[in-house]
Amino acid sequence: MRRLKIGIIATTVLLSGISLYAKGDASVYSSISSGIPEVRPGILQGYLPQTEIPDSLKLVRKAPEPGSAAQKYDDTISENYLRLQGTVRWKLAKRDADLSFPNAAKTFSCTLGIPISREKTPHLYLLLQRTLADAGLSTYAAKNHYRRLRPFLLNKKPVCTPEDEKALRTDGSYPSGHTAIGWTWALILAEIAPEHADRILARGRAYGESRIVCNVHWYSDVQEGRFMGAAAVAKLHTNPQFMADLATAKKEVEALRAKGTKPNGDCRFESEALSITGR
Repeated sequence: MRRLKIGIIATTVLLSGISLYAKGDASVYSSISSGIPEVRPGILQGYLPQTEIPDSLKLVRKAPEPGSAAQKYDDTISENYLRLQGTVRWKLAKRDADLSFPNAAKTFSCTLGIPISREKTPHLYLLLQRTLADAGLSTYAAKNHYRRLRPFLLNKKPVCTPEDEKALRTDGSYPSGHTAIGWTWALILAEIAPEHADRILARGRAYGESRIVCNVHWYSDVQEGRFMGAAAVAKLHTNPQFMADLATAKKEVEALRAKGTKPNGDCRFESEALSITGR
């Protein structure tokens, strides 16, 4: 579990009654999360045992080499995204960089149209927490092998989270762990709320692009990060505990949406930020 360097940035109890979902009882989260160990402070153990985590070194393409056509393409895209520094899109990218909970839980709140929290959506909250570990760990075989340098080390431009810069200097860039996590969440949430799949997936795509905006990942890092996120979700679908939790979270989301409960994210800000692109 040492491979999951979330410090860089960063059970199922099925409820039979829909009314429990609507109460916003924090004790529900305490009950269902009890007994799940942390792999790092604040990071819960995922669903997949180490032997079942997708192996990125076997799955992703070879990292682009300096001077290659692929690297030149990455350079061009990076230069385009650097123009967004100081904009609201840059500010959203900074928010997207935060994988700590409860902040990370709000990422898809506006997209789903509901609040995501331990009190309002305890099962979904736990699902996001645990799959963070599964997706993040899936990237580290390739990260540790290629040790690719991040953009800011070469272009000498700022990053959106300077407090993480020291750690990022020694953490491989390829593939993007943040992107794998964000895409994993997007795929899971698209399954939970299929009627909003397009906008959920669009938000998941933007989440990965935030890493380019932040000047900490290359375009190819993000592409392969999405691939590893998809690989993690495919593997999660073979895990009975995950599937049971997924079904419960779906009921929880449906109940809240039926009540018309408002999101707990800054939706106006997010909409404005996502209207700005670097391409």
